[in-house]
Amino acid sequence: MASRGANAVITRAMRMETKLRSALEATVLEIDDVSHKHAGHAAVKDSNSGETHFDLKIVSPKFEGKNLVNRHRMVYQVLSDELNSGLHALSIVAKTPQEAALK
Repeated sequence: MASRGANAVITRAMRMETKLRSALEATVLEIDDVSHKHAGHAAVKDSNSGETHFDLKIVSPKFEGKNLVNRHRMVYQVLSDELNSGLHALSIVAKTPQEAALK
């Protein structure tokens, strides 16, 4: 008899969340799949999953002392497998806990 989780589908967003929480110790993490807004684009047409475009908001203490470019590089490094397997576009808002508290 198969377990209930045997048929569970693990989405790209779920994999991204696991990787980002683990590697960057994210205290806030919002991942929004906006692929549907790009349905006519070649990257989406060529994708098996259709999960190609995401908006990402992440708050991490590991961003302390890092400029915006380096924060984005950190995110790209963590998600390199996803970027090499169909993730086409990522809009990133990356803040430290102190910056997030200033809202």
